[in-house]
Amino acid sequence: MKTIRKIIKSQKVNMGGILLDQPLPNDSIDQLDPFLLIHHWNDRLKGNQKQNEAGVGPHSHRGFSPVTLIFKGGVHHRDSRGNNSIVTEGGTQWMFAGLGITHSERPYKELAEQGGEFEIIQFWVNVPAKNKMEQPFYKPITKEETPTYVSDDKKVLVRIISGKFGDLKGIVETFTPVTVLRMNFEKDGELAFDIPSTRNTLIYILDGHAVLNNEEVTSKDLVWFNNDGDEIKIKSNQTTRAILLSGEPIGEEVVSYGPFVMNTHTEIMEALRDAQMGKMGVLIEEF
Repeated sequence: MKTIRKIIKSQKVNMGGILLDQPLPNDSIDQLDPFLLIHHWNDRLKGNQKQNEAGVGPHSHRGFSPVTLIFKGGVHHRDSRGNNSIVTEGGTQWMFAGLGITHSERPYKELAEQGGEFEIIQFWVNVPAKNKMEQPFYKPITKEETPTYVSDDKKVLVRIISGKFGDLKGIVETFTPVTVLRMNFEKDGELAFDIPSTRNTLIYILDGHAVLNNEEVTSKDLVWFNNDGDEIKIKSNQTTRAILLSGEPIGEEVVSYGPFVMNTHTEIMEALRDAQMGKMGVLIEEF
């Protein structure tokens, strides 16, 4: 059984006027290879906004995969490669920035105008140096397209975004082995599963209360596991939502600056130059 190294309470951060919970990085850990960042945005949009006034406008990325899990509402993604899609509750937006892409992430038009519940988690997954300058891609995944496990007693539901869970396999192909699971528990729901001891593993509790490998966890807790076993057991004491991120470490130097994640300071300077010159593409949003 994997032992728990530390349970860390998420911190509040202000990102351009948007108040978020930030489980990673935190005071205890800057990153857990290959995971660089986790942001949890849970809010009720006030409405009476134009879409171009909500969310995050055009910005560039290079060298990693920003991934967005949608729990409530929906996100309208546009990018400089011509992708334009809305993914709603239960879906995922997986983007690989590669050599550079410019995108925007906004609540869809009706949600911005009418208001309503809006909840997402975005996390960043690093990729090996040899892959950082490959062509970008964007993969929208609906709830219906996501492989889903339901326990016999219907108390546990697991959506597999990438990697494997039992006989199910996520539809996202990653550069290194990465498992991403979304987990919903009813009261007294139980789940046991194996994660290789070589993988770095985190579980983040969105809300609820559960016992993970004999330790109690609650809302906004980030659970950081040791690499000393394979099994994780979860039992919920009440309705609980959580995500699991687990990946083989890449083991390379990481140098990041804002939306760019590379391996050297020189590469960061090149990314800044290329973004300023428009080499990561231009996105003109139409509303």
